Order: sequence, then structure tokens, then C-alpha cells
Amino acid sequence: MKHIKTFLCLVLTLVVFSCTKLDEKFRSELEQSNSNTITAAQLLSSAYSDLNGPFQTGDLWHVSQHTSDETIAPTRGPDWDDNGQWRALHAHTWNADQGQITGAFNGLLSTQFSASNVLQFNPSPQQAAEARFIRALSMFAVLDGWDQVPYREDLKSYKISPKTLKGKEAADFIISELNAIMSTLPDNVAAYVASKNAARALLMKVYLNKGVFSNRAAPTFDPADMNQVITLADQIIATNKYALNSNFFDNFAPDNDVRSTENIFTLRNQGGGGGGNVRGAAFQVSHYNMNPDGWNGFATLSAFYDKFEANDQRIGRYYAYPGALPNPGKRVNVGFLIGQQYNLTTDAPLTDRKGNPLSFTREVKLRETGDNLEVTGIRVIKYPYDYATQGDQKNNDWAIFRLADVLLMKAEAQLRTGNTAGPLLIVNGLRLNRGASVLASVDLNQLLDERGRELYWEGWRRQDLIRFGKYLQPWQEKPTDNPKNLLFPIPSGQLAVNENLTQNPGY
Repeated sequence: MKHIKTFLCLVLTLVVFSCTKLDEKFRSELEQSNSNTITAAQLLSSAYSDLNGPFQTGDLWHVSQHTSDETIAPTRGPDWDDNGQWRALHAHTWNADQGQITGAFNGLLSTQFSASNVLQFNPSPQQAAEARFIRALSMFAVLDGWDQVPYREDLKSYKISPKTLKGKEAADFIISELNAIMSTLPDNVAAYVASKNAARALLMKVYLNKGVFSNRAAPTFDPADMNQVITLADQIIATNKYALNSNFFDNFAPDNDVRSTENIFTLRNQGGGGGGNVRGAAFQVSHYNMNPDGWNGFATLSAFYDKFEANDQRIGRYYAYPGALPNPGKRVNVGFLIGQQYNLTTDAPLTDRKGNPLSFTREVKLRETGDNLEVTGIRVIKYPYDYATQGDQKNNDWAIFRLADVLLMKAEAQLRTGNTAGPLLIVNGLRLNRGASVLASVDLNQLLDERGRELYWEGWRRQDLIRFGKYLQPWQEKPTDNPKNLLFPIPSGQLAVNENLTQNPGY
């Protein structure tokens, strides 16, 4: 264990300096002290673990969600000010040193390094394929947010800065990587292991957004790319490994590794073991007097909440699952929490810290200063809280790719190639499964709304809004915008150590 801890510390140092000349000394020390103690299997496990930081309510999730019309982190009096960084994300007024943007970029590069490092330690063909999938996923996220992807294949020489892949070049590289490893990736594995279908789902994301990466302000969609999306979706469906769950929240439950028939690729969480901060998903929204007693922060916007029908199970419901609190009143415990909240053990109405009813309101502002600042904003619980597991680490695996997303991507690709009948069948099949009414027709605006209803708070909303041309439009608490915000700024620290990076326009 001592060698492993030393290795991980050195890896972190390497990432901070972005693989520059300064890293040569550290790499030499790493090779001398760890060449006989570190295995490819250990490194692969670390690479999987590194995905948790950005993706599981981490910085990548924050910059994907808080910059959208789904999520807001209001400053509640003295709480949640944090030098205005949350307000800057929602209002699109960030700069090159915004904390979550910098953290997301650095975290993704760290994941890329960890995945590439697996390849230096004689991995088996499957281990190498899994590592390259992890690397491709992290590179895709960097391409999506920043359009500049530092990339280094050879980790032995740090005298030359990593080259930078941009736009279509980066997309084509990711596509070539995923196609190269497809035959080596496994088929019948747990969802938290990179598989052929996980690679197909990621390929769908790349092809669907390829036109965006060429021109974010006015993307076009090549029919050949859309046909690739459709073909890949059909390949996933044809494996007969997945089906829509009759209960939407089974996909996110503490035992979703058993309950979910939809999850294609997840990040594994184990109580008392490894994983990410799925607990934080509940703590960030829950009031101090709730169970769990959270940090009373994030909320959604009423305009987004109003996109749901009352009978749509995705809006929220009483959900029975292993380890849930008794909930004698069968109160809503998942989905959107609005209005009076209750003690889920005794069914007694809850109050805020001043003794007023704990009743969450539709109204919410970026700066809350009134007497009701503790209760403003509709709260969101996507992952049912794992009460049965003691400690901070919970068992809910974090969903990255799901069958519902695959189906909606296929419907979108069909719409963009002039097919309207196919998307209507897909969307109505999904809506019926979720308890919503059928639609008479489906256009791109309706499809974007359906993606929001299905995938809310899963980290895809910013990408979707850009692809559908809605990201620069005003919404609640964001009255104006600037086209430069279609890309995030390259962090100042990264520009200082990598001459192959250039600041994105407007920053």
C-alpha cells in the first residue's frame, strides 16, 4: 500500500503541472520506485475511480448543470456565496479563473493521464481497451466544454508539451479510438465495466455532436453522422440486454446494479468501499432539518418543472426501496420536492430553522435575502437516498449512459434526417412507460423537452441546449448572454504551462 500511495501522489503532481518539462524528474522517480510494485489492474482501477471526481456531482457536473435552465444555486443570505462562483455559472458571467471550470478541466486531464498510464504497464488487451475507453470519455468531455484537448500518447518524455486536438480533429480521434477497441471490449459485464455497448453509446454522443464541434454557434448535422447514430442505437438495441424499467427511479436506487435494466455504463459506488460522492447529490439540495440533514443549496427552476405532466412518474413520487425510511404518509421522496415537507419517519410536518413551515416554493432567485430564503426553490432528488448504508459512501451507482438516452438520441438523429414517424414512436413509447400522455407529433423543440424530462440532473443539459441552439437564450435569472460562453475558458494555470493551448475567444 505504501508504494501505491506514493504512486498516486506522484500522479497528482504530474497532472498539476500538465505533463510539462517539470514532470521529467517526477516520472523518473515514479519508474524507479514503482516499476516492480504497480500492476495494470491497479492502475485501471484508479482510472475508473478518477472518473468519479468530475462526473459524480463534481466540477464537470456543476459546469454542465449550473450553466443550464435546470439547476440554480441561490445565495441564501450568507450561505452559498462562495465569492459568487455559483451565481457566475448560472448567469454565464464566469471568467478564466472560475473554480468549477478550472476544477473540471484539471480533473478530466487527470483522468486522461490515469487511463493513458495503464497502457505503460503491460496491460492485457481487455485492460488496454477499457483504459482507452476511459480516456476517450474524458477527452470527449474536454472537447465538449473547451474545444481543446491536450493529448499525449507517450508518457515517458515530458520535454515536449502535449499536442492539442481541436474540434473535428479531436472528434475524429475519439471515434477512431473507440472503433479500434470495440472488438476487444467485453460484452457480458456489469454496467460499471466499459463494454462494447458503452463504447457504442459514447460513439453516438460524438457523432450526434460532431457538427456542434465544428461550429457551436450554427451547427449543421451531416446525414452520414446521423445515420451512424441510428446504426449504433440499433446495434445496442439488438443485443437485447436492456429494457425500460417500469419504475423510473429503479435506475438510480441504492441497488440499481440489480434493479436497473436500462443502465449501460455506470460509475460504481460501494458503501464502505470505493466510489464517488453520490451522497452529495442529496446533501446539496436537502434542508438542514430534513433527513438527510443537508446543506440547503441547489434547486431547479419553475419553468423547467412546468415541462412535466402531473402523472409523469419522473416528476416525483413515493418510492419504496430497500433501506428507505418508513414514510407512513407515503410522501414524495424522489424526484421534485415542492411544497410542505415531512419527517419521513413520523410524518410530522417539518419547519425551517425559524419555526416556519418547511415548504419549498416555486420562486427562486440567484440572491435570496428575504425571510423565506431557506425554502425558496424546488428541490431535486434523482438518486434515492441510501439510508441503510452507514457513513458517507453510498451504494447507488452513478448512471452515465442509459437505454432511454440511446433511444432519444436515435429519435433526434431520425428527426434531423427528415424522419418524423420513427421519433414519434420512440418518444411515445418512452412517455407511456413513464406514465405521461402520448404526443400527437414530435419536433426538435419537443424532443429537447423530452430529453430534459428524462435526463434531468444527469449532466447532459448544457450539451443538449447548445446542440439545439437554445443555450444563449435567456431563462430565469439569466436575462442576457454572450456567444463566447458556448465554450469555457482555458484555465490560466494550464495556459501558463502548455504553450500548445490558446485561450478561447472572448476571454
